[in-house]
Amino acid sequence: MIALDHAWLAANPLPPFDVETDKNARGRVLVAGGSERVPGALRLTGEAALRTGAGKVQLATVERAALALGVAMPEAALFGLPANGAGELGSEAGQTLAALLERCDALVLGPGMGIDADAAPLLDAILVEKGDGIALLLDAAMLAVVGSRAEAIVARSGATVLTPHPGEMAKMMDEDPERIVREAAAVACEAAARFGAVVALKGPDTHVATPDGIVLHYPGGGPGLATGGSGDVLAGAIGGLLARGAAPLVATGWGVWLHGEAGRRLAERLGTIGFLGRELAPEIPALMASV
Repeated sequence: MIALDHAWLAANPLPPFDVETDKNARGRVLVAGGSERVPGALRLTGEAALRTGAGKVQLATVERAALALGVAMPEAALFGLPANGAGELGSEAGQTLAALLERCDALVLGPGMGIDADAAPLLDAILVEKGDGIALLLDAAMLAVVGSRAEAIVARSGATVLTPHPGEMAKMMDEDPERIVREAAAVACEAAARFGAVVALKGPDTHVATPDGIVLHYPGGGPGLATGGSGDVLAGAIGGLLARGAAPLVATGWGVWLHGEAGRRLAERLGTIGFLGRELAPEIPALMASV
């Protein structure tokens, strides 16, 4: 197991950028998810992607939330998607979303989606497209339906990153939750091998595993990160780095470290708990510059 610390970050730098670069060259992120009940989640994910240096962010969410989200985040382009009766993304959203893939370098799918979303047909519509090299990060409700789609995920041409917490990992792997907590590194490796993906198993400690058995260990940014919206920020940070062209392990390792250290900095200034998920992303640029 390798410590995810300054030494690892220095040995695995982020892709450089030209001072004359434009926003498209710095990476395009498409974030899809949200719901009528959690309409602001994608703002957290989208801002984190921009804070990690992505040049362009596009948000796709249920139609009734799209206009308000666009006003809340004027830096992003907005696309409205069909909702189901529960106010979550519906099955028809998959075709619309698949048509947007040519607009992005990385797709972050799942933040803000609940258990009533039509996650399975939505993911199937994306996997059929193969992505043509587009990086894919799956989070939240999408992780509950990946178990039977391992073969299709492995067959993708682009990088895949999965970001489960222990409960989501239990569903992904049909595994005993107690074993996931007890043997986190081993389970993360098993999941990475099964899905051909980089897996970040979140918790008080986070383990990042690759299909070939590399495991990074981050000791955690403190209990304040156990707050609503925190995971949405992590997904956006990793997605932004993927869009910039970082290899999946590099993007995930850096994203986990930036997210955790943002929590650590806020805890030092504001208190161990009580800071907000939306306060994490503004810490990211200075943290990247500090390495």
